[in-house]
Amino acid sequence: MAKKELVRLQKIMAECGVASRRKSEDLIRQGKVKVNGAVAQIGDKVDPVNDKIFVQGKRIKGTARPKRRYIMLHKPRGYITTMSDELGRKCVAQLISDIEERLYPVGRLDRESEGLLLMTNDGDFANTVTHPKKDIYKVYRVTVRPSVSDEQITQMMVGMTIDGYKTKPCEVRVITRQEGRVVLEILLHEGRNRQIRKMCEQLGLEVARLKRTAIGTVKLGILKPGDWRDLTQKEIDKLTANPNPSSHIVS
Repeated sequence: MAKKELVRLQKIMAECGVASRRKSEDLIRQGKVKVNGAVAQIGDKVDPVNDKIFVQGKRIKGTARPKRRYIMLHKPRGYITTMSDELGRKCVAQLISDIEERLYPVGRLDRESEGLLLMTNDGDFANTVTHPKKDIYKVYRVTVRPSVSDEQITQMMVGMTIDGYKTKPCEVRVITRQEGRVVLEILLHEGRNRQIRKMCEQLGLEVARLKRTAIGTVKLGILKPGDWRDLTQKEIDKLTANPNPSSHIVS
């Protein structure tokens, strides 16, 4: 008799589009996941063919691997990066309601930020893109007020202490200067929560607009706010390979 192939529970949950592996682990810790009627524990392995898995009372189907889907969404301002919201706020799930597969965001953009957001049902892909060791850079176009000095730019580039953490060096260049506003292009090698906004706040700069334009070699391009498209295989391959050249700033 062939030996059953057991798979970590959070991996099956991610593959079935429940949530990322990390979020799936949170659901397990919260006691919201049951396997064959018993509350699951972190570290549990399951038989994806025969075991019955329930998340918050709803059964997920681990027997069939769903079609892998990778999309880019142009998240507009005013939407939160989650698939549902108890407060009734607009969330990105509403923008991809026509997609059959159950996708979840790869990383985040805060409510007032806009731009490129990747979404998938492939947990391994999500882990690769977000793992710090991969050093997949992200590019942002940031409008600040009233102006910005060379000293402030240098502080951002060499790293700043925010919330007790020293940020990694980043790349910054000025796109345009006008009276009362400056447009910057900022490249980060990390993705801490609201990092650019906190950096600017500490420097006394007001962020009027923040838009993510690229994740690694994948660029937002001319995709309109609220629209989405599938990633090409070439884009997927480049993200997972991560060539990581020495200079990244793009215009």
